[in-house]
Order: sequence, then C-alpha cells, then structure tokens
Amino acid sequence: MKPSHHRSGGFGNSDPGVVIGNFPWYEMVWRSLRGDFKPLAEPTGGYAAFARQWSVPVDHARIALRQDAPHVTWLGHVTILLQVGGLNILIDPTLAGFAGPYGRFGAPRRVPAPLQPQELPPIDVVLISHNHYDHLCHATIAGLLAAGQRPRFFVPLGLKAWFDARGISQVTELDWWDQVKLGEAVGNAPQRNTIRLHFTPAQHWNRRTPFDTNASLWGGYLLEWHQGAAAPWRFLFPGDTGYSADFKTIRERIGAVDFLALPIGAYLPRDFMKNMHVNPADAVQLMLDLETKQAMGVHWGTFMLTQEAFDQPPRDLAIALRQRGLAADSVWLMRHGETRAIPTGQAKNLSVNKWGSRK
Repeated sequence: MKPSHHRSGGFGNSDPGVVIGNFPWYEMVWRSLRGDFKPLAEPTGGYAAFARQWSVPVDHARIALRQDAPHVTWLGHVTILLQVGGLNILIDPTLAGFAGPYGRFGAPRRVPAPLQPQELPPIDVVLISHNHYDHLCHATIAGLLAAGQRPRFFVPLGLKAWFDARGISQVTELDWWDQVKLGEAVGNAPQRNTIRLHFTPAQHWNRRTPFDTNASLWGGYLLEWHQGAAAPWRFLFPGDTGYSADFKTIRERIGAVDFLALPIGAYLPRDFMKNMHVNPADAVQLMLDLETKQAMGVHWGTFMLTQEAFDQPPRDLAIALRQRGLAADSVWLMRHGETRAIPTGQAKNLSVNKWGSRK
C-alpha cells in the first residue's frame, strides 16, 4: 500500500485537506500586479545599509577546517554550510543574483552572496529540500561542479530526473521517513563518528515549470550525530513549510531537536502564504513542538519574494519569542557569511583551535 502522501500524478501534504499549488493563472497575474511578491517597503535606511548591517566577510580559513563538533555558516536565505562529524554538508545552495531560471531571472537578491561556489571548501553532501528556484539553483550547482567538486546529492522523490538531465551523478532520492548513514554514503571525507540522515515531512508544494506542479516531493532533513555512547545531537532543516502537525510527529518518531534552522521570513500576504510558509509566531510554535532549545533564523533578508520588508521578520520574531516566554537569543539572527560553533555538550577531549571553538 502506497503512503498517503503519494497521490495520483505526484504528491500531497500529510493533511489531505491542505492542497497547495493549484493556483489559477489569473490569480497569480493579479497578485503579481498587486505587488504580493515583492516587499511593499524598503528596510530602514535602504537595501545597501541593510546589506552592510547584516553581512560579514566569510572566514575562509575557519571553514576550511574539518570539524567534529558542529559549526554552521549562514550563506543567505536558506543556504547553510553545516560542518559536523568530519563532513561538510551544504544545504539548498542558492548563491546566484536571482532566485529564478539560470540565476538571471526571478526574485532579485538584495544582499550579495558572501561567497561564490568555487570558494566553498570541499563539499561531501548536498541536501536539496524541494525544487523551487530559491532552493534548487542551477547556476550554483553548476558552479560547484565546474570547480571540480563531486559531492553526494540527496533529493526528494521525483527530483533525480532534474539532475539526470544535466548529467549530474551520485544522486539519491528519499521519501518521507527514509534514512541513511552518511558514513556509508560518503567516501571522500574522514568519518570520525556516525551521522544518520532522515528525510522528514513538511507542509509545502512544488513547481518549477507550468507543467510539473507537485510532481516531485518536498520536505526537510534531520541529521543525528552519534559520538560514542553519548545521546545523539540532532539538527533539523525543515525546508519551506507552513505550520502543521508534522513537527510534533517528527519529535515523537525521532526525538527532540537540539538545533533548528528556523524559517522566519516570506510570510506576507498571509492569505496566500499561510499554508506554505510559517510566520514568526508559527515558527516559534514549531520550535516548541520540536522541544528545540536553540535555533538560527533562515529564509529571510536575502531575496525579494514577499510583501514584508527585509527587516520585519526580526521584529515580529522578537514579539513572538517574548509572548511565549522564550529568550531573545534562543533564535540566532546570524549575518550573511557568519560562522558559529554550535554548543552541544558532547565535544570532549578535542583540540581547541585559535577561535576558541573545537575541531
């Protein structure tokens, strides 16, 4: 018997009553003309000032190190370099100037990418959450491969064909709740301990052309880092999602999440975005559902995608955290290009590098 999210001709959400993607063309034209898909106002001081405030130079020497204990670098929007267990894991790499076809069309990027694909350290694993242009960027992946990188790709069901058509190898498709040991799947990096990758459900949809609505799956990635006899450290990148019961299910089936890449932007107008993108209040509830103590904000302040100003998500997030009695710094607001060591309580008997973090 096929899973309930497998539908005729494609895929659906866990809640069968939430159907996304069946928008009539005339609604999309009307919304575009109304301005639903670009900010209604500039951030305070303008885009150039915002980019200066929210960017730092990448510390290339630091990210060149193979890390045991987890480190994270935010490369803008949803693009994350996660370094853990000796592996370099790149998530939804989108470094082009536009979120659109070939990196030249679509939603413009207003904060420059902190690095280019050829400047990335050796990448062992690339995770793709779904096929929307702000998550699956042809120009970025082409640049990564042109630089000589040959990572292992993990993608949702139905998306391997996109890679096959471009001659990209080492691609594995995953369904919701599938899991794999990355130490078994990746052979070009020192494997110092065990990392298990789970593909998890989310409430969203897919379309890359007018003819492929929901023909491939979407979701998130949960990584469990096992080091000796210690309890596993868990990281979740949920992908794009509206608020749903999926996250309570993830908590029940896999366990509490230690560190969460929390989407906090692209949520207005609410009548259109509610089912597909959490707003900051929904995001905080998602964090509580997963029993997460620390998160980082993603999916904001990079591309002109939706109505809210670039600097609105941090303000709305601060209100949501305060209303739920959570500390303001329980969600890191990192700057584009910034790297941080993630506290785990597990990193023992490891050398300390010059930044004071463990390696």
